[in-house]
Amino acid sequence: MNGSSHAKDEPLAPDEVDAAFLKLVDSRHLLLAVSGGPDSLALLITIAGWLDRAGRKPRVSVATVDHGLRAESAAEAEAVARISAGFGLAHATLRWHGEKPAHGIQEAARAARYRLLADHAAAIGADCIATAHHGDDQAETVLMRLAAGSGIAGLAAMRPRVAVAPSLCLARPFIAIPKARLAATVTAAGLVPTDDPSNRDPTYARARLRGPAARAAAATLGLTRERLVRLAARAARADEALASVAQADAARLIHPFAEGNGGVEILAEIFRLPEELMLRVLERAIAEAAGGATSPTVPLRLERLEALASSLRRAQAAGGTMRATLAGMLVALDAGGRVRITPEPPRRRGRRAPEKPPTSG
Repeated sequence: MNGSSHAKDEPLAPDEVDAAFLKLVDSRHLLLAVSGGPDSLALLITIAGWLDRAGRKPRVSVATVDHGLRAESAAEAEAVARISAGFGLAHATLRWHGEKPAHGIQEAARAARYRLLADHAAAIGADCIATAHHGDDQAETVLMRLAAGSGIAGLAAMRPRVAVAPSLCLARPFIAIPKARLAATVTAAGLVPTDDPSNRDPTYARARLRGPAARAAAATLGLTRERLVRLAARAARADEALASVAQADAARLIHPFAEGNGGVEILAEIFRLPEELMLRVLERAIAEAAGGATSPTVPLRLERLEALASSLRRAQAAGGTMRATLAGMLVALDAGGRVRITPEPPRRRGRRAPEKPPTSG
């Protein structure tokens, strides 16, 4: 599946496509995110061929998100609609309406894209969204996470399949396949992909990583696409194992705390856990105290979670108590080593700027 036995410019073979889409067979209704670029066109082409072969396959629909950021975007969406119709697949153009931000446009566009796709999936009854993220994308993501000093979860980068809602998953079947193989697949099909110049705009970190000089420098250090993709897969494997152990520890150590405004209590045994597991149990406890969500309303930044855990360990080792706030939660350690997490009183919220974390690492 990683294309190691094929030439870098060779189109994907049917057996490779079947292997890539193996985990999609049990989907009921698959929604393809197709922009018209070479990667997503390869997804459309190979899915169409996959559907023609024998075996149980899901219903497939196609959607193109028109962000309205370039004059050509509407025509590009229409082109995808025509290609989809040629394969007998229903297509919808999803438009991002409203005012666009002056800063952070790529992040805002990405958030809008996934929101529009998820809403459309719900409207048509799709249970899985498939995107064309590939091995080059994964390698870039790993490099960016390395530069940011991410933990194991961050280095796992993009997962091949994740749940994004109770009845909706996001699948990336090409996550280990080189981009060049996808481009060759489109060329072999006689289709001309669209070109988004923002993909080469050095203003953005990803575009800088795609430049020849950056690629050559990374390769000199041994940071090849293949090795970075392998690192992501190994980090994901370790992260899944740690998550499983942390879930069992959390179920044993976290209990509802009914007094006052509600919240949870963590038994003192948390301080006997290895640091990584303590961090994960603490994060789960904060999420539960915030209302049982899988993550707090304000995502936890890893270094701030680490700082909180270190403070708790020092106070507990000294037999003392402490109080701190994080993500809108009040964290209190008592003399017995128990940690109680409750919603922060409204009058105090916003006073401690350093403890307002943005994103998880």
